[in-house]
Amino acid sequence: MVALTSRGRSRRIAALVLLGAVALLSASACGAGSSILDKDALVIGVKPDQPGLGMKKAEGEFAGFDVDVAAYIARKLGKDARFVAVPSSEREKVLMDGSIDLVVATYSITPERKTKVTFGGPYYVAHQDTLVRARESAVTGVRDLKGRKLCQVTGSNSWRRVKEERKVAVELVEAASYSECMSDLKAGKVDAVSTDDLILAGFATSDLKIVNAPFTDERYGVGIKAGDLDGCEAVNKAITEMYLDGTAKKLLRKWFGKSGLALTFTVPQFEGCG
Repeated sequence: MVALTSRGRSRRIAALVLLGAVALLSASACGAGSSILDKDALVIGVKPDQPGLGMKKAEGEFAGFDVDVAAYIARKLGKDARFVAVPSSEREKVLMDGSIDLVVATYSITPERKTKVTFGGPYYVAHQDTLVRARESAVTGVRDLKGRKLCQVTGSNSWRRVKEERKVAVELVEAASYSECMSDLKAGKVDAVSTDDLILAGFATSDLKIVNAPFTDERYGVGIKAGDLDGCEAVNKAITEMYLDGTAKKLLRKWFGKSGLALTFTVPQFEGCG
């Protein structure tokens, strides 16, 4: 066995200290903030411009069904919540880069999105329908949109279910949000807006009407950073409690009870967090 010199021992000790520090930092990086359960407060992305679901009020606060659901989940997790606006086109990005912890913003669960983020829920199953001008009588279902101008919101998949899945030959007109779609519909720039019935219900007025011919199921999920399975399971538990204690029924009636939509008050079938 070769005896180490004083200088050699010093180098070896320094190397071991450095190795230990690196290991500690690596462990901290892997563990710190890896789950929403590790956080004291949650930053939650919601919509700022969807009546009944997520609206930013003049004083800066957010209100709507999605906001109330998100607040309930945060309370059940024992976390404070701060709400921020998130557009449809940014939902995956903000979860992947960690700037937002949860997204509760009419975020339909799809196979493609599940490759990028983890979904809790769904917390509600909506149905895609169509909104037209009140005087429109020729559109009674999605097939009647053939040859007409359909609003296409950046980051939303709703238009795909019309043009690609059902092969309806519509002319797409891009918009940044559904509130912009509604302005375009009223102005005659588009002939229809097709998306989830809860979204449409919030925008329906004396000038605009829902066709009431649903043709898909839209499973609203809670977006979570990919891989946070513990957080996902905790969110699912909170959603279950929300239905069992009557809160879901209360919130649905609060925001959509006068819409005429047939609301569902039973716990949705979860996707599973694995």
